Amino acid sequence: MDAVRVALLREVLAGTEWLGATRRFAGTLRSSVVPHGALLLVGSRAYEPWHLAAHLVDEAAWSGTPELRPTLVRHRVLASDPAHLSTGLGRIEAAGRGETLLVVAPDAPDTELLTRVHDARQAGATVLALGSGDGDLGALSHEALTVPGEESGTAHDLDLDTVQHLVSAAAGENALPAPRGRRRFRDRLSRLADQLTSPPPTRW
Repeated sequence: MDAVRVALLREVLAGTEWLGATRRFAGTLRSSVVPHGALLLVGSRAYEPWHLAAHLVDEAAWSGTPELRPTLVRHRVLASDPAHLSTGLGRIEAAGRGETLLVVAPDAPDTELLTRVHDARQAGATVLALGSGDGDLGALSHEALTVPGEESGTAHDLDLDTVQHLVSAAAGENALPAPRGRRRFRDRLSRLADQLTSPPPTRW
C-alpha cells in the first residue's frame, strides 16, 4: 500500500464526516433490499453510473448478498445492447413496493426522470439519491447523500467516484455478520484501498 493510498484512507476513515455518512447511506441501501428486494440503479441523461453498478455486482458476490446486484436502468438503449444493458426508463414506471431506486446524479436530473422517480415513489418504491444535492430529487428521496465536489472549497472534499466506492464497499460490509477481531477490519481496508485506486471498470 503506497503513501497515496494510506493518505486517502486516513482522510476518508479518520476524522471526517464521510465514513459515517457513507456507512449510513449504505446501511439504508442494504436494508431496503435485504432480504427479497430489488435494486434499480439509474443516472442522469449525461451520466450513467457504470462504476457503481460494477462495484455493487462485485459486493453482491463477495458478501453473498445477491439483492445488492443492481439492474442498470438506461436513458438510451440500443437494439444491439446485451440483455443486461437493455433496461430502459420504462422499468422505473413499473417499480413499486419492495423495490429500491438508487439515482446517481452529478448534475440536475431532467423533468422526465424526476417524473418517473415521483411515480415510483408514489407506487411504494424506496428512493435513494447520490449526487449533487439537487433539491427536486432530494424532495423525492427517502434518503440522499450529497457530494459537493472539489469545487465547493469545503475541507475533506471527495469526488463522486470515490464516494461511490465507499458506499458500495460499506453496503457489502453491512450485509456481513459483525467482523471478528482486527484482521477482518484490516482486510476490508486493504480491499477498499485497491478499489479506490483501480482503473474504471469496463461495461460488465
